[in-house]
Amino acid sequence: MIESSCVCGAVRLAITRAPDELVDCNCSVCRRYAALWAYYPLKDVIVPGGLTDVFMLGPKKIEFHRCKTCGCVTHWSPTDERDRMGVNARLMEPEVVARARVRHLDGANTWKFLD
Repeated sequence: MIESSCVCGAVRLAITRAPDELVDCNCSVCRRYAALWAYYPLKDVIVPGGLTDVFMLGPKKIEFHRCKTCGCVTHWSPTDERDRMGVNARLMEPEVVARARVRHLDGANTWKFLD
């Protein structure tokens, strides 16, 4: 099990495995959050309830969650039937992140990987 937690420790996500690949997206939201996303099926992540605030943008297909106490962006979850969520890997231990490949996604323009 891998743990990902916010600065104050109120929000602690339990994840079944370390990420093999991470995505650094340059879209307007991800760039401002400075998030590094690890993607998982919903069943692979245990998220505690009631500890986050939600922000939704545009077509409102995903919810960005942040800790109610310290404000760290912890993860995003789908509002539709997709079985995929993103966990902010910057909240994982550095040695976990160091083992994963980082891909750069042009989410601002082409929605293509730049590497």
